[in-house]
Amino acid sequence: MPPSEPPAPIGAADLAARHGPRYRRLLLLTVMVGTVASVLSSTIVNVAVPDLMRHFSIGQERAQWVSAAFMAAMTVAMLPTPWLLERVGYRAAYVGAVWLLMAGGIVGGLSSHYELVLAMRVAEGLAAGVLQPIPSIIILRAFPPGAQGRAMGVFGFGVVLAPALGPSVGGLLVEHFGWRSIFFVVVPFCVAALWLAHRYLPTTAPGGVRAGASGRPLDAPGVVLASVAVLALLNGLVRLHDGTMLAALALLALAAGAGAGFVLRQRRAAAPLLSLALFERRAFAMGSVVAFTYGMGLFGSTYLVPVFMQTALRFPPTEAGAVLLPAGLVLAATIPLGGRLADRMPPAWQVAGGLALLSASFAAMGGVGPGTALAWIAALAIVGRIGLGLVMPALSLGAMRGLDPAQVPQGASAISLLRQLGGAVGVSVVGIFLEWRLRVHGDTPEAALLGFRDTFWLVAAIVALAVGAAWRMGGSGRAR
Repeated sequence: MPPSEPPAPIGAADLAARHGPRYRRLLLLTVMVGTVASVLSSTIVNVAVPDLMRHFSIGQERAQWVSAAFMAAMTVAMLPTPWLLERVGYRAAYVGAVWLLMAGGIVGGLSSHYELVLAMRVAEGLAAGVLQPIPSIIILRAFPPGAQGRAMGVFGFGVVLAPALGPSVGGLLVEHFGWRSIFFVVVPFCVAALWLAHRYLPTTAPGGVRAGASGRPLDAPGVVLASVAVLALLNGLVRLHDGTMLAALALLALAAGAGAGFVLRQRRAAAPLLSLALFERRAFAMGSVVAFTYGMGLFGSTYLVPVFMQTALRFPPTEAGAVLLPAGLVLAATIPLGGRLADRMPPAWQVAGGLALLSASFAAMGGVGPGTALAWIAALAIVGRIGLGLVMPALSLGAMRGLDPAQVPQGASAISLLRQLGGAVGVSVVGIFLEWRLRVHGDTPEAALLGFRDTFWLVAAIVALAVGAAWRMGGSGRAR
């Protein structure tokens, strides 16, 4: 018998005809649920860091790899995501990543060795790295320019609402069921994402073409160079903390060499993972700087705040989560407003203003102590989350507005990659800096507060550096 014809690809237009005017909302919901699962797996584990340290008898420098390993894997996985979408299409890439995320959560929750926990965090990070850029690509292709900010805002609301509840839910789970329970939280979201993806995601590649039609090969040497650069950088930072200066310098030199090799490879490769032509546009180049420094401050603080609340202020996990809950709810409410503003005002103004609020919040947290009113701590967190809600929808739009449609997948992947790379570096830098300042100030509770104060001020300075780059993104007037 002659070989059967492959099934016809199912494009967005076919699904829109099948589901009618509500299809865009259903598509947005689909990518939202999968991203919620990946963001939860990234952030909720921070609440369990002290419990993991006690259970496995490890120090903070090893425990921080629960977050740092996830971030490193996520960063590396973002680079080949545009190629993966071209090769297998939206649906297959999305479904495969969700299955990997769910497997990582289940096996991680059942693990009895810390090394296996870390391996599952790497698996979850790889899955999240594929999932993260897909929503921006879909929004920028499926929605007209005047509605992209609103779509980003609605998407952002859904994505942050679950993590806003995450510290409270995670605190309850850790307190009553132990650290293992937080790994299983992603499972119901993954099941829902799989069901939605099979109904509403197209099987085509970006641009509506059949998956695999481009024939573009994977730049495997580029993936290897990028992986070596990221892992050597993070390990080098940890070695700096350990005091093994020679090993640290060797790893950092390896990271610099692999990074330079990656850039040269992208200049010469026929099908680069990351087109360097994107950075010739000032808006994209400045947006990339913002994404990196903003990621350092944001993810560094995401690691720092729960540890500060439980270690320095002696809050149990439940109370620590409850204090941060109002800020998470305010963030969820602010993002849709930020999305609407991004369609009506220059994104650079909005990003700069949001970063200023975020930096001020971190600086003020440096003055928090045992005698500080809980309402004041909650208020400071709320100010920071308002700033975050203004930045999130506008950053991608401001950086990628004006790119050619063919550049959108790599542009979205690059912004996500740089934000996550900044996050991976930020988590390591914050952990190393905090350990150093705690050692400098001493072992007393009062000295610990000074160590956390110094670290909050460092995070505030990192975020403040991004304000200047945000102003240089340019643009004025309404979005067209």
